[in-house]
Amino acid sequence: MFYLLAKITGLFALPGMVLLIAFVGGATLLWWPRHRRAGRVVLTAVAVVFAVIALSPVSSVATRRLEDRFPPNPPLAETVDGIIVLGGALDEMVSAARGQITLNDAAGRLIEAARLARVHREAKVLVTGGNADPLAVDGLDEARFMAQLLVDLGVERNRILIEDKSRTTWENAVFSYRMATPAPSEHWLLVTSARHMARSVGAFRKAGWSVTAWPTDFVTGGPPQWVNEDLPFRNLGLLSQSLHEWIGLVVYRLLGRSDSLFPAP
Repeated sequence: MFYLLAKITGLFALPGMVLLIAFVGGATLLWWPRHRRAGRVVLTAVAVVFAVIALSPVSSVATRRLEDRFPPNPPLAETVDGIIVLGGALDEMVSAARGQITLNDAAGRLIEAARLARVHREAKVLVTGGNADPLAVDGLDEARFMAQLLVDLGVERNRILIEDKSRTTWENAVFSYRMATPAPSEHWLLVTSARHMARSVGAFRKAGWSVTAWPTDFVTGGPPQWVNEDLPFRNLGLLSQSLHEWIGLVVYRLLGRSDSLFPAP
């Protein structure tokens, strides 16, 4: 029940959902003669906020702060004992329905994990991710699709460990640690999207696992994409993703799932 409530609360905290609720509320007020002025104020506020999000760098700034926390391609030890890949890179329900693994904008996690696995052939590969949708059908565990894709990309099946019960980043850390039981001297890489890395590292450290961050799926850097025809909605999506992580960092610190508000290398 707590997990379902957390998902619902997170949904209604997203900027897009807040703007939608405010837009519908403002439009509704316009139909009430006594509240038309309030309706105009609400709709004007919605328009101003959306314009700021769509045309200002606020989304990129919020995302870049997260992505810059852990540098890409850090130096590695001579031997890599394992590679942990967090779920979130594919849609398991669509994949099952279409009979073809369907990736999303976090696909870099799996692509980079496959590349690392081929470079470091001594390393185990642990894929972690159950079904994060509280209303979804049982049996559609993301980790199993992840493992199949890695095998298709050339990773030997006997190297892959499958953790398919976790639904959150915290459970990713705890359940993966229990499965791998790493020795203190072992060197494991953690592969996930750059904007998600700080919260992930905090959770894994709290679970007792000192991992090396290997961030992927960067979306900031380089010149601004002012000619992008989807710029307004891209910026809204970026802000939603970054706010999800910033809120998650605060929540994880308050719940004791991280020893730091903003974990660093």
